[in-house]
Amino acid sequence: MKWIEWARELQAISQTGLHYATDQFDRERYRRIEAVSSEILASHTNLSTDEFLELNAAEFGYATPKVDVRGVIFKNSEILLVREIADNGRWTLPGGWADVNDTPSESVTREVFEESGFKTQVVKLLAVYDREKQQHPPAFPYHIYKLFFHCEIIGGEAKASHETSEIAWFAEEEIPELSESRVKKEQISRFFAYYQQPNLPTDFD
Repeated sequence: MKWIEWARELQAISQTGLHYATDQFDRERYRRIEAVSSEILASHTNLSTDEFLELNAAEFGYATPKVDVRGVIFKNSEILLVREIADNGRWTLPGGWADVNDTPSESVTREVFEESGFKTQVVKLLAVYDREKQQHPPAFPYHIYKLFFHCEIIGGEAKASHETSEIAWFAEEEIPELSESRVKKEQISRFFAYYQQPNLPTDFD
């Protein structure tokens, strides 16, 4: 069933490209990607290419929240944080947007590696938070769910990236200024509680 993944990813690339592109020729290219996606789907279903294009024009189905994934990693009672280049050097848990065709665990391990240099495996889903109910600063025009995963390091080494300038470990009483658009101090405190009591249930909302 790889054709479904290919068509879904092409549609996602097209939709994102059309949202940001301003150049006429770029928009034509993204429209062609959209058409290819619709042709793939039409060749395997009982809907026509035009019907799929109509669905795409309406955001291809019911609008749902975007998903942000974050990795929570401990070592010797300290938590791993990365310094964000894009937010005046404030700190956060490594993470970012979940990608189309990636599972949540694949998304978070990819993001952790890209932002910190560490290879990890997911141990447990610690929390699923509605960004608005957690009172993060307004920053996005869409609804977001935030998924926090406890991860363990299985390889790699600390390495900055084009998104992060520094990687470091912090004790609970030494948490630096946070990028509150991404993570809040109350959430960090909750994760330290998980570290001390691993059997606590997953938090949500």
